[in-house]
Amino acid sequence: MQWRSLVVGLVVLRLSLGCVLWLAFGLGPSWGFNFPLGFNLHKLDLLFREEKVEESGGNSWSRRIHNHKYEEAATTCEKAGEESPTRSYLNLYDGNKDEYVRRYRSFPDTLKAKMKGMAKEMFYFGYDNYMKHAFPEDELNPIDCEGRGPDVLNPSNININDVLGNYSLTLIDTLDTLLVLGNVTEFKRAVKLVIDTVSFDKDSTVQVFEANIRILGSLISAHILLTDPKHPFGKVGYEGYDNELLHLAHDLAVRLLPAFENTSTGIPYPRVNLKTGVPPDSINETCTAGAGSLLVEFGILSRLIGDSTFEWVARRAVRALWNLRSNETGLLGNVVNIQTGQWVSKQSGLGAGMDSFYEYLLKSYILFGEKEDYRMFQAAYESIQSHLRRGRESCNEGEGDPPLYVNVNMFSGEIMNTWIDSLQAFFPGLQVLNGDVDNAICLHAFYYAIWKRFGALPERYNWQLQAPDVLFYPLRPELVESTYLLYQATKNPFYLHVGMDILQSLEKNAKVRCGYATLHHVVDKSKEDRMESFFLSETCKYLYLLFDEDNPLHKSDNKYIFTTEGHVVPTDKRFREKQWTDLFPCEEGALAERDLKENQHTSNISNCNRIPEERRYALPLKSVYMRQIDHMVGLF
Repeated sequence: MQWRSLVVGLVVLRLSLGCVLWLAFGLGPSWGFNFPLGFNLHKLDLLFREEKVEESGGNSWSRRIHNHKYEEAATTCEKAGEESPTRSYLNLYDGNKDEYVRRYRSFPDTLKAKMKGMAKEMFYFGYDNYMKHAFPEDELNPIDCEGRGPDVLNPSNININDVLGNYSLTLIDTLDTLLVLGNVTEFKRAVKLVIDTVSFDKDSTVQVFEANIRILGSLISAHILLTDPKHPFGKVGYEGYDNELLHLAHDLAVRLLPAFENTSTGIPYPRVNLKTGVPPDSINETCTAGAGSLLVEFGILSRLIGDSTFEWVARRAVRALWNLRSNETGLLGNVVNIQTGQWVSKQSGLGAGMDSFYEYLLKSYILFGEKEDYRMFQAAYESIQSHLRRGRESCNEGEGDPPLYVNVNMFSGEIMNTWIDSLQAFFPGLQVLNGDVDNAICLHAFYYAIWKRFGALPERYNWQLQAPDVLFYPLRPELVESTYLLYQATKNPFYLHVGMDILQSLEKNAKVRCGYATLHHVVDKSKEDRMESFFLSETCKYLYLLFDEDNPLHKSDNKYIFTTEGHVVPTDKRFREKQWTDLFPCEEGALAERDLKENQHTSNISNCNRIPEERRYALPLKSVYMRQIDHMVGLF
């Protein structure tokens, strides 16, 4: 059988865990691969008969929240087996007549080439206009065709100042995207521009997390690709390159280190001034994702330069957060006091404030091979499945509500609100990376249904009201990322159609005179004059890769993974070798004994499952369930 090289981001080394992390490096064109579900899911039975689904208008979530029966819904079972087969809504499926099958079952090569070209044009329309109208400033205002830097007149404007540091953000964040699109000439020019013009000796107060993922991560990625002896993108290095990007990355990381000083817990301050350190009026509160998502970039830097400092402080922060989780549920909150270790916000979910914490537990293991990272991820995933997941047990079988991950109180597991946010759309991609493809398919379909309704993802969507709570969409990449990873895992043409829908929506709703603008309102499509750097770094990159089957990332002997900002990093054995002894003695941070004991029961690591043969060429989610999800978000 001919194996295709899998992709950036799907690279999971099996190591001693065998099939726990599915995703070998190549898959055939069908669904005939092995992957583990591997987790004993908490059985939340929300199984409803057909007449009950109809009675609630497909919105039984709303009815359940209205009646405040959260605990009952999570612990009681209502039998659906008495339903007559002729009346069950499952019998509505007819593959020969179904409109979902007709629409999604194929995707011609000519259309794929057209979409690839369209994604490429989208990137260059944004990039060229940034270089023409905005560089060397941080971002492009695509409506006024002007550059944007920090808001120096209003230091409290953290929406702008957390991200913009007066260091040519968009150019740096976009470096490896140029290589992904095959533009070696422009990549070299951009690298030289960065080397010649960028300095971090700035009186700029920035968020540690944003500077890490957007700037530090991109500099490290570009340096690695420049010096890669395997040349996956051709010979992109140039004579005279003397590791300047790595030196810049090191300089920035040193300027971020003060965030880790003078904190009682080891959890870093959220912001630093690049010239003077932690501001004297800095708050003592930070979010879990912001403090716990530094390990990939800091760890790679440490292993490139042989200095354990950066990985040490990042890993100390992860362990500190982990030790603050609830004893009852195993969940973490999303805002913590860095001095007291008290949770300021007890909400636990998958979106803003928490998302990349989970992502980096798994990706750190993939890159560095530290078993502790995977044990933490495995325990966290089990807690998520037990306390955040609602809906029928199986994604693609049975009756009941579609699976959905909700926001809960970290101590009690009770639902705290009825919204989810757009950042949560990253989670299906992480589930693919962990081998839980079935759950990934269902959750992705829910977000795609919201996209179909609005032509964008509102920042917050209320699943009880079937309406947005927060109406803007800043061109985020998370749904595109999950779409891309699901396509690489399944090769199902459904995901090419999803990508085409997203691409066409962006062209129709976000394109303006000099780029692509944030949607201020996903319903009336009014716009804000801002194009964030992640649009070029991630959204355009994933769209292009989705349609470019022959990209070097898919064909190279190297295996790659994406950072949370979409930067390309190889899974290189040198990142699994430390030039120092263990970072922590046992008493300072090894996993607690209870974690190791719990872990023996949280997963069935030897149970690999095969996707059924009959689903190889069918829709990834049965039409009846797609229809159910569409109805759930008010599409009809």
